[in-house]
Amino acid sequence: MISLEKRRLYLCTNARSDIEDFLAQCIDGGVDIVQLREKDLEARGLFEMAARCQAVCAERSVPFIMNDRPDLALALGADGVHVGQDDVTVHVCRAILGDDAIIGLSTHASDELAAAVSERVTYLSAGPIEATPTKPGRPGTGIAYATEAVGVSPVPVFVTGGVTAQRVPELVAAGVEHFVVVRALTYADDPYAAAKALRRAIDAEIGD
Repeated sequence: MISLEKRRLYLCTNARSDIEDFLAQCIDGGVDIVQLREKDLEARGLFEMAARCQAVCAERSVPFIMNDRPDLALALGADGVHVGQDDVTVHVCRAILGDDAIIGLSTHASDELAAAVSERVTYLSAGPIEATPTKPGRPGTGIAYATEAVGVSPVPVFVTGGVTAQRVPELVAAGVEHFVVVRALTYADDPYAAAKALRRAIDAEIGD
């Protein structure tokens, strides 16, 4: 099984026409795990986009995760799947993908966290710590929830929502060591430079 303990910078991206170049820049800048989260493609188009992502990630030895679709993850040979509270259960994902797959689960509140820590997950996500357009209608949890999650989880906790290079010191001080980024990279004019700045900030605070 791939260990995520030392993997700090997790990119969650939607489909895009320049996906190969975009991912290459982000990974070369310091991203060390990638998820494709795309809600607007049918299965065939989603599989084709995922295959393009998988090829870039495999070439650079970075785990590639599918959002929501353990069936497509299995067909593709992806490293794992990420699911939310209303998606296919962790139990079903594990049955489909096996013991060595990466399986991540989103949590947004203390009751979800309490249930999640007994699941056969590889990692949890906590947040969004602040409201974000990628999760319309979901309020921010605040940094205190990330601290709570890190304190009780037996697996790595990746914090989501509003992660920027400038906020990394504050988040690390709250106990966070793993970070999910979306807009900080997907909206960046220079994805390599943006990833490099995030990675530099993380390494300065945590190191290894």
